[in-house]
Amino acid sequence: MKKSKRKLPRSASGWKTSEVIFDVARKRQKIDVLNQEMSEEGFWNNSEKSTRIVKELKNLKVTVEPWEAAYKKYQELAELVPLVKESDEELVADIKRTAATLIGVIDKLEFQVLLGGPFDKNSVILSINSGAGGTESCDWAGMLLRMYSRFGESHGYSVKTIDLLDGEEAGIKNVTVLIEGPYAFGYLKSERGVHRLVRISPFDANKRRHTSFASVDVIPEIEEELDIQIKESDLRIDVYRSKGAGGQSVNTTDSAVRITHLPTGIVAQCQNERSQHQNKATALKILKARLYEAEQLKKDEALRQKDSDKKRIEWGSQIRSYVLHPYNLVKDHRTEFETGDSQKILDGGLDDFIEAYLKFAAQK
Repeated sequence: MKKSKRKLPRSASGWKTSEVIFDVARKRQKIDVLNQEMSEEGFWNNSEKSTRIVKELKNLKVTVEPWEAAYKKYQELAELVPLVKESDEELVADIKRTAATLIGVIDKLEFQVLLGGPFDKNSVILSINSGAGGTESCDWAGMLLRMYSRFGESHGYSVKTIDLLDGEEAGIKNVTVLIEGPYAFGYLKSERGVHRLVRISPFDANKRRHTSFASVDVIPEIEEELDIQIKESDLRIDVYRSKGAGGQSVNTTDSAVRITHLPTGIVAQCQNERSQHQNKATALKILKARLYEAEQLKKDEALRQKDSDKKRIEWGSQIRSYVLHPYNLVKDHRTEFETGDSQKILDGGLDDFIEAYLKFAAQK
């Protein structure tokens, strides 16, 4: 994230204000309650409940622990500063470095305030689909998968492939991944839309410049019970052959599952799990999340039309362009934020773009 130019709060009252902004007291109280629940006998016998509580606890600690550590360090500095002499340059420099570090911590926590949506703290289900253009677009979709995987790994998230269809010559036609970790959806919701690549094609013997497109869709992984009624008669469940372990597709089973919601045409599929039952459960979970997302957009149609990132995904409405020739430039067309360090972005360095988008969205 970009460094703030503001100063660290100089007084305890300034820190108390930040404590209120970050809701530290309430979150600490909730952490204590959850820790008490985890210490109760038989807690781990209910795997679904224990998993939910552990995840909630982790999300709360993401804010509380850094703030408490920073405040403790601030108190130590506050006691030390009056005793420091200006002639002690080394100690003064060390204090300045520590203060800069604390500012970085508070900046990061303030950034999380922008992630106040109902599901922003959740993990994310991210799908990439190659556009028209055959091998070029499939390769571009593969590059995007690598970019988001690198982003997830750099933030300590786990990246799990749920479904993948390889391109005929290179790259991928489409892929769905689950990126698990605190605020994964809040960060990556900025990526929904069409992404455009301009480069000299590695597949063109004449080294001509090509433009490729791929669309990215993101929905939150919703652990909470959703008020969505799905009739069994509204579902078409297809089972097909998935690639198993073995590298050369030697272990294949008819365990992959595709579920189609007939009234809406919304599809969810999974081939990553070991059994048909697990694949069905995961696909159904994704389907419910997609149906919930569609229902929310339907209820909020007026706002959706004003929101540029929610418009229909079609070529020519790209949210971001990645130009690798004749110059290097990555530009977000919603926020106008841009950088010439295209390699950093393709290696997963999306933080500045995400921050610019969240601030842009908060102002609308």
